Amino acid sequence: MADDTLIVGSISGAFGVHGDVRLKSFCADPEALADYTPLTRSDGKTITTIVLKGQTKGALIARVDGITTKEEADALRGIDLIAQRDQLPSLPDDEFYHTDLMGLMAFDTGGAELGRVKAVQSNGADDLLEVVAPGLKDTVLVPFTRTIVPTVDLASGRIIIDPPGGLFADPDA
Repeated sequence: MADDTLIVGSISGAFGVHGDVRLKSFCADPEALADYTPLTRSDGKTITTIVLKGQTKGALIARVDGITTKEEADALRGIDLIAQRDQLPSLPDDEFYHTDLMGLMAFDTGGAELGRVKAVQSNGADDLLEVVAPGLKDTVLVPFTRTIVPTVDLASGRIIIDPPGGLFADPDA
């Protein structure tokens, strides 16, 4: 994905039989997803209109232009919705788009390399940085809090992590 685009949501399937879809929004305000149209689908097609109709377990219910049947909606399951960065609001200095964190090198407070951020996961309370650490079989999930991640330097492509004891230890050692 280009640096000038961000995934702002995904389609998780049909809702009902009339072509409504379930949308998972990755926006701080989930309903703001509809404000960022036109959006590009990950299959290359464009969505010009999203009409929000309600909410269900962890998803928005919406009508998307061009989708009129349950089968068409189900065929879109897993399709990402992509916005141009300039369509989105500017963030304060201490907030970041998830995509900007992925790929950053992680170092501890002493400057030792810990690994690279593979993904950002949201668990409802705090986000978690999934870090691929050299020498470890599994990735390490780091709470993305100011205490544990005191520095994010997008310009230099690095973050500083002050991990709790044993977080980056090999459990098999």
